[in-house]
Amino acid sequence: MITTEPILSVVIVAYKSRDEIGPCLASLPRVLDGCAVEVIVVDNSPGDGAGELIRTQFPWVDYVAAEKNLGFGRANNLGYASSHGECVLFLNPDTICNEAALAHCVARVRAEREIGLISPKLVLADGEMDLACRRSIPTLWDGFCRASGLAGAFPRNGFFAGYNLTHLPADGTYEVGAINGAFMLARCEVLERVGRFDENFFMYGDDLDLCIRMARAGYKIIYDGRVQITHLKGVSVAKDYDAMALAIFDANRDVYLKHFNPRGSRLVNLKYRIAFGLWKRVALLRARLRGHRRVRPV
Repeated sequence: MITTEPILSVVIVAYKSRDEIGPCLASLPRVLDGCAVEVIVVDNSPGDGAGELIRTQFPWVDYVAAEKNLGFGRANNLGYASSHGECVLFLNPDTICNEAALAHCVARVRAEREIGLISPKLVLADGEMDLACRRSIPTLWDGFCRASGLAGAFPRNGFFAGYNLTHLPADGTYEVGAINGAFMLARCEVLERVGRFDENFFMYGDDLDLCIRMARAGYKIIYDGRVQITHLKGVSVAKDYDAMALAIFDANRDVYLKHFNPRGSRLVNLKYRIAFGLWKRVALLRARLRGHRRVRPV
């Protein structure tokens, strides 16, 4: 007997994702632990063929065509507003999930009420770990270490690689500062208590902002590397890898200005803008000196 009230609502924001959305939806179970799974796709680029594919091959999916590109946070909020699950998963369309990982994460947030958000290990198409699936809250020192290459040169040293936590076991589970917006799972009652995505962030930074607010409300942000999914990172962001990476530096800066300059001090504002701008330029220069190899997003 399948319980029709969904235990999980999966909200996916699609943007130029015609080639990725099919495998993603096919990887999602219709039922989890005897309860229905609800899937909602908000399409920020209707007209690229994704809508037709979903209506034809996945008629059970609730498809919402946005009138324009709403941005990541606003589109997620739109999808979440029409959801009915006990838990909600904000999921990127360039991911391949599996029932075991979903069941594990849902079971943990239901049993461990102190958890605000949880993520499994995200693995890239080449088998490497997506470092952004477990992070600390960025500091100016972290920005310098990432931009200068110190974090990459000393990945097992927590002093230099504290942002991406590469000194911690990838297959372990522990509390972190932040997880990736590609997979963020929470109980809906917790999300309602803390608040939804900040729509002032159009793209990037919104996941970090939500993690900070969750932690300040007393909830834990959990990384669980005992289960994993695949993340074809960057595929759904117009394929402009370098622009994506550099935009993330700007997003981290804006999050920092929101949460660590609450009084709006002009001097503090200027300090953060100069620092993060400098780190972004250093990262771009290093990529060019290495022969135009890509700037690494985080």
